[in-house]
Amino acid sequence: MFLPKDFIETAEGLMFAVVAQGLENEKVRCFLRYVQNKNGQWRKVQTDEANELLEKKHPDYCFHSLEFDAFLHAVSIEKIAAHHKPSQRLEELFTHSPSDEIEKNCSQLCALFEKAGLDLAQFGVTGSLLIGQQKATSDIDLVCYDLGTFHQARKAVQDLIEQNVLDNLQHEDWQESYTRRDCDLSFKDYVWHERRKFNKGLCHGRKFDLSLVEKSIEKKRVFTKLGSIKIQTQVTDDKRAFCYPAEFEIAHEAIQKVVCFTATYIGQAVTGELIEVAGQLEQDEFGHQRIVVGSNREARGEYCLVLKNKLKACL
Repeated sequence: MFLPKDFIETAEGLMFAVVAQGLENEKVRCFLRYVQNKNGQWRKVQTDEANELLEKKHPDYCFHSLEFDAFLHAVSIEKIAAHHKPSQRLEELFTHSPSDEIEKNCSQLCALFEKAGLDLAQFGVTGSLLIGQQKATSDIDLVCYDLGTFHQARKAVQDLIEQNVLDNLQHEDWQESYTRRDCDLSFKDYVWHERRKFNKGLCHGRKFDLSLVEKSIEKKRVFTKLGSIKIQTQVTDDKRAFCYPAEFEIAHEAIQKVVCFTATYIGQAVTGELIEVAGQLEQDEFGHQRIVVGSNREARGEYCLVLKNKLKACL
């Protein structure tokens, strides 16, 4: 099974991050993240370079998803040389002595979670650490595969920060994170939303992130884009707010939910809050409508923002 946060590698020396569960037309939907040079070294690539490289040299990996009505990268099963799974990589870290400081910090963080009563069998490690490309400055990117365990982990992070065992991100950490996200929020709004999620922090000075990936059992639906939209509405159900993609059911007469594919807006709002959403209006074959935030990797002009002033007035 291919899940978001997995990585797949091809014989041409291309490393893709999986972005959607399962297959479409017998292809894994993904996005190019690393390219291997002649010396066997991996180099991380940004979005524009990744798209340009594939268009020029590997057009067969360019893909238009009918399910998402969006441009993605995709790799056929027979082209996959290696499948890197976060859960397997984390198991390896538990059974071997750390080879560097980031592996040591990852093990220390997991030990804290285990002490807090979390089931580490529900976790994996993704990002650069998954494929052995971590640097001295790399973050720890943990992924959890169970919703209940994920929320236990968030509570553990909150408690451990209050006990001064883990640390909150400092101003420079938030600034670096904000710059990397390059989102359509002000720095102040970005930090306000992020601080209350408790899905990131510092372990021995190293930044870590927690993300949730659930195995979906829902029947796939095909969506068609209807155009850009911006609305203000109330969140009526946030139970899938931290899933990938994040989902927020809303109080709107025609639109059922907001769906966020961009990590910035995962866990962004809770039930009862008023939000302003800008994104792409989509409709499936049954006439159900949703707003997608993150219809492309950068999500330019798309956002989900809690209207704090109106919220205070209601309270």
